[in-house]
Amino acid sequence: MPEPLQTITLGGGCFWCLESVYVQVKGVLEVESGYCNGHVARPSYEQVCTGSTGHAEVVKLVFDPAQISLREVLEIFFVIHDPTTLNRQGNDSGTQYRSGIYFSTPQQAQVASDLIADIRQSGVYQQPIVTEVLPLANYWPAEEYHQDFFAKNPHQGYCLAVAAPKVAKFRKTFARLVAD
Repeated sequence: MPEPLQTITLGGGCFWCLESVYVQVKGVLEVESGYCNGHVARPSYEQVCTGSTGHAEVVKLVFDPAQISLREVLEIFFVIHDPTTLNRQGNDSGTQYRSGIYFSTPQQAQVASDLIADIRQSGVYQQPIVTEVLPLANYWPAEEYHQDFFAKNPHQGYCLAVAAPKVAKFRKTFARLVAD
């Protein structure tokens, strides 16, 4: 019997960047930009941008573990963002841009914790990893104009300067995982 589909939610700075990569990953079936782990119900983008809601900008991924493992999903995550900067990715700063893995099962938490331990031991990063690993809470989808933002706006300045290089890095580093 095939393994059931899994859902994991990731925060690594602006959700446009993560979404632009994960929509191209073989075995990732759904990607939705949203907000999680804050204290306001149904927050808007404007509210989240103030930093007062406690939410992180995230992407919720549904993937098929028969095609891609959770570890591979997370390996991509650690390559396409900087897990050592607290509440910041590049020029984007604030708690909404924190690095986080928001799990839906204890097994996912274990995979995430094991991978972080392996990365720390490898010495690939000079600074400590600050990625939080927490249960998913208070998720709310982002507004429609944020969904598929990179695909709809490939020539927008932020997409060209920030998202496109992350896509290129993914495609080069994980060529075997690029969807056809």
